[in-house]
Amino acid sequence: MESIQYGTQAIHFHLKRVERKTLGIEVHPDLSVWAIAPLDSKLNEIKEKMLKRSSWIIKQRNYFEQFLPRTPERQYVSGETHFYLGRRYILRIRKGQIDQVKLKGSDLIVFYSKDKSCHHIKNLLAAWYYSHAQSKFDKKINRALDLFKPYKIAKPEFEIRRMKNRWGSCTTKGKIILNPELIKAPGPCIEYVIIHEMCHLIHPNHGKEFYNLQNKLNPNWNRWKSKLESTLI
Repeated sequence: MESIQYGTQAIHFHLKRVERKTLGIEVHPDLSVWAIAPLDSKLNEIKEKMLKRSSWIIKQRNYFEQFLPRTPERQYVSGETHFYLGRRYILRIRKGQIDQVKLKGSDLIVFYSKDKSCHHIKNLLAAWYYSHAQSKFDKKINRALDLFKPYKIAKPEFEIRRMKNRWGSCTTKGKIILNPELIKAPGPCIEYVIIHEMCHLIHPNHGKEFYNLQNKLNPNWNRWKSKLESTLI
């Protein structure tokens, strides 16, 4: 997997070398980008040509994205499917003494004391997800720090912030921002995002050195990246 930087957006692409004279660029319905290059072409030349077509690539991906399956709008009623750490749970709404959320078997139970409106149930569930995200992300960052010991980096500050199109990011000041929706994904997917963003503490851009480090610290990252991108949450 290679990448180019177009403004603030990284475009990742697969590179395939074949017997041909010119570079071919393909954007597939699954949003994957392919560069079909001549056997003797140099990587920097390929990236230069990809960069020139960046606007077209993004336009094609936006076009295909509209046909991808979407998660149905949540109604926050009993019987709905919700996810936590990659597992599917059935939402149950029940009357209780206090407002609280509990996991029991395959059920995600929201107890309400007075208000059982959709808005209130949604807020209770969101607060529960946020609380668990705060705890789980912190533990996984601490675990990831062991991988980064040779690079002598301090534990980064992290923030949970909802982002429309990103699972995580790393600011220029070294703060890691994680999407709360990530708590719904499998553990290894969360670890992939955290390690990816922590690699940016050493290599800010998606260059060769960045991917060498990511491959070294998380050899199966591509598997979990694909899993995360295909997860319907």
